[in-house]
Amino acid sequence: MMRIFLWLLLTLLLPSLLMAGEITVFAGSASQPPLEEAARTFQQQTGIRVILHLGGSGAMLNQVRLSRTADLYIPGSPDFMEKAKRLQLVDSQSEQILAYLIPAINVAKGNPKQIYRLRDLARPELKIGIADPDAVCVGLYGVEILEHAGLAEATRKNMTARVESCSKTAALIVLRAADATLGWREFASWNPEKIESILLPPEQIVRLAYIPAAVVKTAPNPEEAQRFLEFLQSVQGREIFTRWGYLTDESAARRFAPQARIGGEYLLPGGW
Repeated sequence: MMRIFLWLLLTLLLPSLLMAGEITVFAGSASQPPLEEAARTFQQQTGIRVILHLGGSGAMLNQVRLSRTADLYIPGSPDFMEKAKRLQLVDSQSEQILAYLIPAINVAKGNPKQIYRLRDLARPELKIGIADPDAVCVGLYGVEILEHAGLAEATRKNMTARVESCSKTAALIVLRAADATLGWREFASWNPEKIESILLPPEQIVRLAYIPAAVVKTAPNPEEAQRFLEFLQSVQGREIFTRWGYLTDESAARRFAPQARIGGEYLLPGGW
């Protein structure tokens, strides 16, 4: 009887004994599919639970500022990481680049509306979706591209949907709520049966984006957060991003726009 009792007790306690702690990550949803897979794999290998909060990078930055549980901040572009550093919320020495993002036009698979170039977005019969450029990286990059091309005014009248995250921007195409969105090339790998990416010519891509990550200065679990960050940077972590269609090498990203800047910030013009 005692052996049975001990066996039952061990069975109940073993999961908690194996759990080596937990970390809380606030991330822009530009990295959602690979980050979710990486979190599961990391937890299986280390026992450290990864609690993911995903949304617009601006909203996630506010959560880092207000929350006492934030361990890692992973926005969808360097713009919001620069804001986090100015607010002294993250340890800049811990910052790492996880993957690169290529701005593109996203349409439904098969391109039923025959959208091939940026100026097509100004056609009067089209419904265009965009992420909120105040709070979402991909929306900010979309505005920058339109302004640089001189197509902002012509395209804005067609913008019928404005959403709060990268995942919702991609969903606009899946749900047929928009004919096209200004998004990332990588969205097509999230749902290849529903989404197709139309690449922009290199001269229209002002900046290439990357996904940065850094440990929060007030992280309750800084050592575990650093371990997860190192896992994301490892060969295994990079392979996860690659399987989801992301580029983890700068030279590969530069092939899409050799003259584009990488990093830095873009100040949103008035009226957006």
